[in-house]
Amino acid sequence: MKIIVPMAGMGKRMRPHTHTTAKPLLPIAGKPIVQRLVEDLAAVAGEAVEEVAFIVHPSFGKKVEEELVAIAKAIGSKGTIHYQKEALGTAHAILCAQSALNGRVIVAFADTLFRAQLKLDKDCDGVIWVNKVDDPKPFGVVKLDDKGIITEFVEKPQTFVSDLAIIGIYYFADGEYLRKEMQFLIDNDIKDKGEYQLTNAMENMKRKGARFKAGSVDVWMDCGNKNAMVDTNTKVLGFLKGDKNLVSTSLKTENSVVIGPCFIGENVSLVNSIVGPNVSIESGAVVSGSVVKNSILRGNTRVQDCVMDNSMIGERASVKGMALDLSISDDSTFG
Repeated sequence: MKIIVPMAGMGKRMRPHTHTTAKPLLPIAGKPIVQRLVEDLAAVAGEAVEEVAFIVHPSFGKKVEEELVAIAKAIGSKGTIHYQKEALGTAHAILCAQSALNGRVIVAFADTLFRAQLKLDKDCDGVIWVNKVDDPKPFGVVKLDDKGIITEFVEKPQTFVSDLAIIGIYYFADGEYLRKEMQFLIDNDIKDKGEYQLTNAMENMKRKGARFKAGSVDVWMDCGNKNAMVDTNTKVLGFLKGDKNLVSTSLKTENSVVIGPCFIGENVSLVNSIVGPNVSIESGAVVSGSVVKNSILRGNTRVQDCVMDNSMIGERASVKGMALDLSISDDSTFG
């Protein structure tokens, strides 16, 4: 089994945080998005994961690449790095890791998390996980027959076709077959909405007889912008509620209260403060004279005399004397 993780996007909707950190390495409940994704996929793969292929932009740098390889190693897999220099669509992105496209393959885009009992059905050519949405226009969608077999793939429909949106997690029984169909799009310059789309490759496979089933998830969590990140952090903390490892034993408190669920990293100090519920605080942060809930505080932040809700504060940032809904980048000072 191989896992392919396209993650070369520049994360513009998550700025200013992605000026200094690749979006998939931003933390949810104290752990990078992409790490949670890979661990969850490995847990449901049903067999050993031989390789995790990460598709990144060259500008991410060596440190990010080393972190990704370490994530793969932690699940007993080989981590490989592949580059997508230009955003030319989902099929183009996956094809950048063509050396990993053989045998059984899971493809998962690194801006979504899920809760589900995934089943890699062996009685078909692939499984595409979907979720019902109110507005399907921004998504690829599928149409199904009465047996749950996909009859049509449509990329970002502007008139109603289906409300079953593809969430960005796919299983393919034959990675080499997928590779050839995506390469066909590139070789013949076949684009949809100006890009080479995975949905077009799958549609071609279906027309040649491939059978794709739709899979469902219990919870689909987006990590596309600050509000979505904070909401996903809240949901993940809820799933982990009761885990004694969420709060570090090195936490220092003085006249303070922690209302769970919360993640609190190493060497965090809380002074005259109320923290929680649904707060993640990374290592070395100091919170004093404040009330913080539904927020993410990165490492070594300083929060003083604040009432904070629905906020995301970057590493080493300092915030003082405000009642706020904030999104503040690394090394910033407010107040």
